[in-house]
Amino acid sequence: MGFFNKLFSKKEEEKNQLKEDLNKGLEKSRKGFFGKLATSFAGKSTIDVEVLDDLEDILIASDVGVDTTIKIIKRIEKRVASDKYLTTKELNEILRDEIVQLLAENNADDLLSYNLNPDSKPYVILVVGVNGVGKTTSIGKLANKYKEAGMKVVLGAADTFRAAAVDQLEIWSNRVGCDFYSKGMNTDPAAVAYETVRYAKDNGHDLVLIDTAGRLHNKKGLMKELEKIHKAIGKQIPGAPHEVMLVLDGSTGQNAYEQAKHFSEVTDLNCLALTKLDGTAKGGVVIGISDQLKVPIKYIGVGEGIHHLQEFDKREFVDSFFKDSVL
Repeated sequence: MGFFNKLFSKKEEEKNQLKEDLNKGLEKSRKGFFGKLATSFAGKSTIDVEVLDDLEDILIASDVGVDTTIKIIKRIEKRVASDKYLTTKELNEILRDEIVQLLAENNADDLLSYNLNPDSKPYVILVVGVNGVGKTTSIGKLANKYKEAGMKVVLGAADTFRAAAVDQLEIWSNRVGCDFYSKGMNTDPAAVAYETVRYAKDNGHDLVLIDTAGRLHNKKGLMKELEKIHKAIGKQIPGAPHEVMLVLDGSTGQNAYEQAKHFSEVTDLNCLALTKLDGTAKGGVVIGISDQLKVPIKYIGVGEGIHHLQEFDKREFVDSFFKDSVL
């Protein structure tokens, strides 16, 4: 087998593995959602008011969210009237199409790949989110992803208040084999962020990932600290951080949406990462958050493995969500 054939084969294997991981990660959400549909629509052959009422209840129960659910139902009603789709079997395809369109409206394709801009080197990503959502773990997985792509990465430990937070990030840096910058516990997070970026500039790093303390969205004082960190980074590189990524625990359903809403009110979020989708039947929250916040989802977590934080591809997500679905 020639070199290019081997390279193509390897890429195909990686693509297939990603798809397999995604299918497995969304299994609970898929079975929960379509199991309810199958039960609710048993014995029914046409789309009527009762069918749409049942669908509305199921979407809300799957944490798609009330506002997004109403939007989907209205779109389906319009299509049923104009396209003359009458059967519940056809509802499967209508629902699939509408979800694809919603995700397409609110997710930018250029976020699917990380394209390093030499003019903005190093590229700085500030990672925020409340405690327990998998923020530090996600940073470690991202560091591994970019290091495997040949980039020089440094992790900045600006979560200086949570017990063992600095140690946890350092463990990840050692596991991944990337650099690490810290000033220890109980130090000024903004100073850590500032010095991490300076360190990256001095040592030719391509990417900086900065961890921050888990912040409860109802603690305005803690939120103001984010602004201080943001300004400190900007003093080193005008316009940085280039991304502010909010990490959310997908298994918390609508609570994740509430967190995202509050964070978006106090800082300029560029993108989202939704973790722990493999452990929940609430995968519908991806649809609702995308629709309501208008902030692109960049990554989803579909397992505990180091490669289980995947770039969010809306088409692959919907294909997996509707995999083997039968009404």
